[in-house]
Amino acid sequence: MSANIHNQNKTRINQLRAALYDIDTAQLPAQLNQIFARDCEIHLAHPFEDLDGPAELYERVYRPLLHAMPDLERRDFIVMAGHSPGQWSGDWVGCGGHYMGVFERPWLDIPPTKHLVSIRYHEFFRFVDGVIVEMQALWDIPSLMMQADAWPLSPSLAPDWMVIPGPASNDGIISAPYDQTKAQASVQLVMDMLKALRNSPRGVEAMELERYWHPKMMWYGPAGIGSMRRISGFRNWHQTPFLKAMPDRFAFLEKGVMFGDEDYVGFTAWPGGQSTLIGDGWLGIAPSGQKLTRRSLDFWRCENGLVRENWVLVDLLHIYDQLGVNVFERLRELTVARQANPIRV
Repeated sequence: MSANIHNQNKTRINQLRAALYDIDTAQLPAQLNQIFARDCEIHLAHPFEDLDGPAELYERVYRPLLHAMPDLERRDFIVMAGHSPGQWSGDWVGCGGHYMGVFERPWLDIPPTKHLVSIRYHEFFRFVDGVIVEMQALWDIPSLMMQADAWPLSPSLAPDWMVIPGPASNDGIISAPYDQTKAQASVQLVMDMLKALRNSPRGVEAMELERYWHPKMMWYGPAGIGSMRRISGFRNWHQTPFLKAMPDRFAFLEKGVMFGDEDYVGFTAWPGGQSTLIGDGWLGIAPSGQKLTRRSLDFWRCENGLVRENWVLVDLLHIYDQLGVNVFERLRELTVARQANPIRV
């Protein structure tokens, strides 16, 4: 297979990016139909879950969001492509960025702020013959709840940044001719690092973080977990609480989608891992002994043989849903005085 296919797919995704940058609501359904297969598989964050094709994507997601934010604008900071083996073998494009706009009307019962807001997204698209046949995507909906002063659950251990920075190297939107050798080297580094994390039952040293991560690493987590710098920050504010709560955590590395492009690596799977909640301390959740699946969509940037930046989105609303916690009901109770349709007893 020619490496040119990845540059062609990135050119093709530019049509979607352009349609969602200067949005014409009258034209958007047709524009989606031009790039998505009619029977495209679409997997989105809770509460949207699985959708059937671009028509449902527009009706259930984009149309209500555009009603809430009429000046909605898409801004990518990563656009990369490559081939992934494994269960979801194929040619993929990964995009990371923010949807931005003035939050004028409620969306998912989140009260409007009348101010500029942002929603980070990680979106992965599988292409066949220039058409998207599958989409796996997470949007950081909890961040919007926080911007609306309506997050009803535990505070994050690390700071929540509502607008996560793009790559420090300013090269995340990749247009260079595809370099298979460089892409594979980036994938190998990230895969080796992730496999080393599986040594966590043997202790901190066994994971060899210093071998793979840059001393000034940045870990950009989702709202509800937060973002952190350096290995010490990652260990203190995310890794330690996570492993205390779920020491058997496992990532489906070999079954997921992993591909590289220049210094970047993307990963997605549906789900991407599983673990058993047997300890406390993570997200303030009481241990239930329940086995949970995780949706975690990542981008990494490598620099001089080390991982320098990692953008991570986790579907926290799906985690809470598996535990029987209806985050949206708690949100409505918290914001009852601001709801357009007040709760009736």
